Amino acid sequence: MNEVVLKTHNLTKRYGNQYALNNVNMTIEKGQIYGFIGQNGAGKTTLIRLITGLIHKTSGEVELLPEASDNNIDEARKITGSLVESPAFYPNMTARENLEVSRLVRNIAGKEAIEEVLEQVGLKDAGKKKFKNFSLGMKQRLGIANALLGNPKFLILDEPINGLDPVSIVEIRELLKKVNKEKDVTILISSHILSELSELATHYGIIDKGNLIEEISAKDLREKCKQYIEIQVSDPKKSVVILEKELNITDYMVFPNNLVKVYSHLDYVGKINTLLSVNGVIVDKIGLKGQNLEEYFINTIGGVRND
Repeated sequence: MNEVVLKTHNLTKRYGNQYALNNVNMTIEKGQIYGFIGQNGAGKTTLIRLITGLIHKTSGEVELLPEASDNNIDEARKITGSLVESPAFYPNMTARENLEVSRLVRNIAGKEAIEEVLEQVGLKDAGKKKFKNFSLGMKQRLGIANALLGNPKFLILDEPINGLDPVSIVEIRELLKKVNKEKDVTILISSHILSELSELATHYGIIDKGNLIEEISAKDLREKCKQYIEIQVSDPKKSVVILEKELNITDYMVFPNNLVKVYSHLDYVGKINTLLSVNGVIVDKIGLKGQNLEEYFINTIGGVRND
């Protein structure tokens, strides 16, 4: 059994009669990059703020790292790095000065830790530029640097690529992969840029209206979203014989209602259509099927809503 880094038990946050979180049971295991998906107001930031101790729960429990439970969770938070919403720093201080304040407040030994994280996030050459003059992307980078300060075992990032240009997004993505792999840091990351999460996450949690709808591995998600050619034909048995003989296609399945699904040769839609037709098979329907992460998410929460 893999080591659990975060586990919540019926975690609930209520404001009056409104549930921001409703009995959330989340599990994150050591080494995972857990992509946290949800619309604005779904409960992502609320859960992250509860984990990091920025707000208090209404009910439920949080187990954070093997070193702690609800009884000594503050100790676990000391070895957890986080970036929650917009990073807050002293506006008239430089990147180094802000990180030095953070280092001293958090009792992190060694100034060399500052240079290391500035190098990691690409801010080593920020020099004497003050935080108030930083671009949004630079502010996000400094927030990530602060989260990495002290070599955390668990990294919690709320919309860390917000405001970054495409090149910077790729750089941060590769940084997080490197930290995860080389330093064995488990990562919880929320983002509304689902295409980026799909390039990074090993596991996903989907939250909607305060309810954790599903937890799924990237491997299982890829299988669910696997693309294929769907063909509705007059004679499925004859069709698969033709596909095997003429195109060497063996990765297929036959379904009821005369449906054949082909999981390879995805760029052969036109060729398959022509081949079956000239061999006397009536093709009623043919096309490429499958979902990406955005489509899967929308279908999981019940479609696009305007509320």
